[in-house]
Amino acid sequence: MIQNLKFDEQGLIPSIVQDNATGEVLMVAYMNAESLARTLQTGQTWFWSRSRQELWHKGATSGHTQQVVDIHLDCDGDALLVKVIPEGPACHTGERTCFYRGVNEADQHSEPAEKPPLIIHQADSPLSLVNVAAMELGILLQDLYRLIQERKDQLPEGSYTTYLFNSGLDKILKKVGEEAAETIIAAKNATDAETRKLLSGEISDLLYHLLVLMVERDVSLQDISNELSHRAGKPANPKYAK
Repeated sequence: MIQNLKFDEQGLIPSIVQDNATGEVLMVAYMNAESLARTLQTGQTWFWSRSRQELWHKGATSGHTQQVVDIHLDCDGDALLVKVIPEGPACHTGERTCFYRGVNEADQHSEPAEKPPLIIHQADSPLSLVNVAAMELGILLQDLYRLIQERKDQLPEGSYTTYLFNSGLDKILKKVGEEAAETIIAAKNATDAETRKLLSGEISDLLYHLLVLMVERDVSLQDISNELSHRAGKPANPKYAK
């Protein structure tokens, strides 16, 4: 499905949200590649706000989430139909559906019943269509990087990450070296599904310690993205280019 989608020039695709039980249309919103990836990953609807230019999780503050049952694309691949089980009203006015008025009816709702949704991430440019698995990995790395940064800022007791930061750069570098060596050994022995799973674990350990090193030396994921884009002959995001 993903490979057949056609995002517009802003990297967005309209998404019609429908009650899976009744067939009632609840709302129309827009998704970009990241919000679609989070929707597929979490099983709840995520959208892109064109007015705020921000990613938002439907019902994050109100509790009126939408459990995704199925997603269909239209014949042209430029619109989505998202079938959901709604947990409460879909409309910010408190109505079950955003389509509660006829064309000749006055709007009786002047104040929204739902608070603005919780903003999880603000993108800096529209995202291109990417493989969902790669997008999910990118989201996980972003979340882990933020968590490690929080550990460095707060240094909670009993945290292994706190231990690394308190031990200093040399300790962090030593762990990166150890995990790299263990990854090499696991790669040499990765000949079947079981040993490849062990290799995945070692690579995950190495990635975690590399992220700790990045936070310690103030290197961001965007810095890495810009460098890889440069090596691939692609322009870096001008907002972050050094």
